[in-house]
Amino acid sequence: MQVRLDYHQAAPAAFKAMLALESAVHRSSLEPALIELVKMRASQINGCAYCLDMHSQDARAAGETEQRLYLLNAWREAPFYSARERAALAWTEALTQVSTHDVSDALYAEVHQEFSDQALVELTLAIIAINGWNRLSIGFRSQAGTYVPPGKTK
Repeated sequence: MQVRLDYHQAAPAAFKAMLALESAVHRSSLEPALIELVKMRASQINGCAYCLDMHSQDARAAGETEQRLYLLNAWREAPFYSARERAALAWTEALTQVSTHDVSDALYAEVHQEFSDQALVELTLAIIAINGWNRLSIGFRSQAGTYVPPGKTK
């Protein structure tokens, strides 16, 4: 696949705004490992190879296990995720697929048991951010395999 355009350079002010949202997500009260699981799950649903490559590397660098990453697509059947992680993953799926699935009151209540008002807004913003990045990467064909984590060289 050929990269269509470099959206960083084509719209630097818009890219800067996306980075500001991303920065807010990382400054939030959410655990870094949880953020990476959310990013991975949304990217799986959206089929974003670039983001899956990036966030699998970042998750492993943050101490995530291979087993949990491999089974993320089947998190409901796997015993390796906490109640808080399960709630976040269910919320991620619901919001990522909002055009075809309802976000039920029952799901909201389940998620709200695990997350305070502030944390639930922060989780929702993390989901919004990764879905935005997925759409940028898929739409403009960011090249999977080109991401280098901070502090590493290829």
